[in-house]
Amino acid sequence: MDRIGRYVLSRRLGAGSFATVWQGRDEELDVDVAVKVLADNWAANEDVRARFLSEARLMRRIRDPRIVRVYDIGTLPDGRPYFVMDYAAGGSLEDVRRRRVAPTLALHLAAEAARCLHVLHEHDVIHRDVTPGNLLLDGDPLTGGHVLLADLGVAKEMVAEMASTMTAGTPAHMALEQATGNGALDRRADVYSLASVCFTLLTGEPPFPVRTLADLMARDPHAAPPPVAASVGAPPELDHLLAAALSPVPGRRPPTAQVLADELDALVARMGGVQRTTRPPVARDDATVLRPSGPGWSLPPTTTRPQPAATAPFYPPTPLPAGSPGSVPPHHPGTPATLPPRPQPHPVGFAPVPAAPRRSWGFPTFVAVVSVLAFVLALSVTVSLG
Repeated sequence: MDRIGRYVLSRRLGAGSFATVWQGRDEELDVDVAVKVLADNWAANEDVRARFLSEARLMRRIRDPRIVRVYDIGTLPDGRPYFVMDYAAGGSLEDVRRRRVAPTLALHLAAEAARCLHVLHEHDVIHRDVTPGNLLLDGDPLTGGHVLLADLGVAKEMVAEMASTMTAGTPAHMALEQATGNGALDRRADVYSLASVCFTLLTGEPPFPVRTLADLMARDPHAAPPPVAASVGAPPELDHLLAAALSPVPGRRPPTAQVLADELDALVARMGGVQRTTRPPVARDDATVLRPSGPGWSLPPTTTRPQPAATAPFYPPTPLPAGSPGSVPPHHPGTPATLPPRPQPHPVGFAPVPAAPRRSWGFPTFVAVVSVLAFVLALSVTVSLG
């Protein structure tokens, strides 16, 4: 295939279970584009076909620079549908993971990705498949490229107490409630996935050794993600934030992607701002996923630590009116009347100055002071008598 309509195809960008994406050139507008074509083995499946076209219409409806735009839609002579969208010249966050960018840049890109998700959520849509490969870049991140959200093929519009009718997504970055496929989903499932992507950008691999749905269902839900803050030169609040966002209990996560983005931005500011550089590559076995190693970059082994009571969220859940998009029944009844305060990153450039230690006056010092006072008094009396 070398042409679709007025679009000249140059190379295949990627292929998934349902579609293939090609880089092309719009000869009339003289711009590069990406063309997504439904796989031929699914062309006769009406459900898959409808979902493919629904993705195109959804991306067209959400007109925001953070979401990949759709320009055109059509049908091939063999009956397969296709649509034409923005070409992301900077690759994806999967490429960023391989490049091992500076920790501040990784956190900055994760914050941008969270804001992309917030746009989607504001349109009452959850993505359900947030991965490094579905977060694209319009340019090189080392020179200022911005994150774009793509691949809404399994996205679903939110309704009150939305029941998941299909398990979809990538297990390595999937929230537990999404994997079960029989519960209510809301935007916090995407918050979990984005936190997993953030962890992956920092370390080169997901927070938990999960490759399949079976792995996810068998994983200890109380296992905490390995701490990474010390390894990347970040404040300890980073570990707290990731542990909260990766909690198996939705109510313990940041309530929105925007909150997660703001927290990540605050951490970057405390680390001195974004450094658009890469870290030295590490030697690794080609059969393994990147695992940071070497001096100054070693992850502690995964630990399991006791979790606070399930009803005491790290982040107080944002109350939603009954029946509003994103509202779900509580997963754990009995929410306490008071919640523990959430540690807040300090303002940029500010850190509390420790109070000066109180001076302790010992007995020898007391004797010396009394002696000096007695001498001064005696001298004064002598002078006055003389």
